[in-house]
Amino acid sequence: MFDAISIYFNHLIYGYYPYLVGTVFLIGSLMRYDHGQFTWKTGSSQMLSSKNMRLASNLFHVGIIVIFFGHLFGMLTPHWMYDRFLDPGTKQLLAIVVGGIAGAMCVVGGAMLLHRRLTNVRVRASSSTMDTAILGLIVFQAALGMVTILFSLGHMDGEMMVTLASWAQAIVFFGGGAAYYLEEVSWIYKLHIFIGLTIILLFPFSRLVHVWSVPFGYITRRYQLVRRRG
Repeated sequence: MFDAISIYFNHLIYGYYPYLVGTVFLIGSLMRYDHGQFTWKTGSSQMLSSKNMRLASNLFHVGIIVIFFGHLFGMLTPHWMYDRFLDPGTKQLLAIVVGGIAGAMCVVGGAMLLHRRLTNVRVRASSSTMDTAILGLIVFQAALGMVTILFSLGHMDGEMMVTLASWAQAIVFFGGGAAYYLEEVSWIYKLHIFIGLTIILLFPFSRLVHVWSVPFGYITRRYQLVRRRG
């Protein structure tokens, strides 16, 4: 009975939930852009309090960008594309080192930003509940990712990374039977995946939508000249 319930929820959360998340993520972002462009912003509070803001923001954003692209390429790159020059164990070691550094940056920077948002009266007054909740969830997720490193050190053959990558590729490329890959996976990885999916689900309803508006135009635009009067 218990095994049947466990299998049911495993398929529900890791087989169907990702597609619900993806649908809400895409349609929700489009609807937010179409109907709520005045809310499409970072909601920066730097004018209210700039103490340690630059350090915290840089640590958080650099860390989370490295984590994002590390997961993107690490999870979605088919094994046959790198197996000739990079074995799974080496890939896992590389992920632990780079991910560990980026994760530490994200946790420290995010914790500083969260502490500022909760304790600074002016910043707290200008923050919505979702602003605080999504930041707290991201910091928790990054910390959870750091904990998974301890579990990964127990099996450095890389098989766990291959299993998780196989699940992600089965989901993204509609391979079918994705949930089966996670049936024997440790709870810590499952929780990490679930929280990550939930952050993506909340994406359209939070300030995270500003990610869609990365100002690449600043790289190629002409310099702005500012002259004094007189």
